[in-house]
Amino acid sequence: MTQRAVNTSKNTVVATHVENANNPITRFFGLMGKPPLPEGQGLLITPCSDIHSCWMRFEFDAIFIDKNGTVVDLIERMKPWRLKFAKGARSVLELNGGVIAASQTQVGDVLVFEEN
Repeated sequence: MTQRAVNTSKNTVVATHVENANNPITRFFGLMGKPPLPEGQGLLITPCSDIHSCWMRFEFDAIFIDKNGTVVDLIERMKPWRLKFAKGARSVLELNGGVIAASQTQVGDVLVFEEN
C-alpha cells in the first residue's frame, strides 16, 4: 500500500507515492545503495528519530515528523556520509533533494498521509 504525503499547513503535496519502512530490515536499509527515487516518491521510516547517509549515492531531503505529524526538523540535500538526529521525531520522510523547497515545507507544518 502506498500513500501520498500532504503538507496541510501549506496545502502542497510533498510526495504522491510514499512507501513505508516499518520493520527492522526495511528501516535499516532505507535508501542505502539504491538509485535516486523517481519523482514524487518518498520513503517513510517509522519509528525513527535519526538517519545516516552512509553508502548513499545521491543527495536527499529528510523531513522529521513527531507523533502528531508536525515537522520538528528538516535537512535539505543531505550529502553522503552524514548523520542527523532530531529530538522529538517519531518518523522520517526521505525524499529527492529539492522537494522540501518545492513544497515550501517548514518546521511547524503538519503532514498528513493519505491512502492512494
